[in-house]
Amino acid sequence: MRPAPEQLVRSQVVFSGRVVRVRLDEVRLQSGKLTTREVVEHRGAVGMVVLTPQDELLLVRQYRWALDGWTLEIPAGTLEAGEAPEACVQRELAEEVGVRARRVEHLLTFAPSPGFLTERLHLYLCTDLEPHALPREEEEMEVVRVPLPEARRLVERGEIWDAKSVIAVLLACERHGRPR
Repeated sequence: MRPAPEQLVRSQVVFSGRVVRVRLDEVRLQSGKLTTREVVEHRGAVGMVVLTPQDELLLVRQYRWALDGWTLEIPAGTLEAGEAPEACVQRELAEEVGVRARRVEHLLTFAPSPGFLTERLHLYLCTDLEPHALPREEEEMEVVRVPLPEARRLVERGEIWDAKSVIAVLLACERHGRPR
């Protein structure tokens, strides 16, 4: 592995909230020049491709304050401190779509925005479902069943457009051999 071309000089936390912490890091470049990096720390999250025996995806329609609008997304959630991704998967499935998955397969882990965000997002394929509901937190959401080929069309039309859901739907279509 190559050595880091930047060295930390000092770090200052400028905000600490329930979901993220923001810090300013002063770093020294190889040239000796000092510069600042803005870093948003996040515990990480999971996203689930929930596939029924009828090849339908269970998606959620919810209002996103930051976007000032409604989105159609795969179920997802933030890891609790010390929580394993697989445990988070089952908790979020129960809270958001009212199921438990007897089969959970890791698809991919990716960095949504590595230029400033520490988050790693773990995507899972969830099948062999059984009812299991937990109370929702504060979010208002509606569960929407969408046939897998239609979900791909929704991505292509920009109706499913958040990064985790786009990646997850395309991976699910690829894995299940669905044509465009």
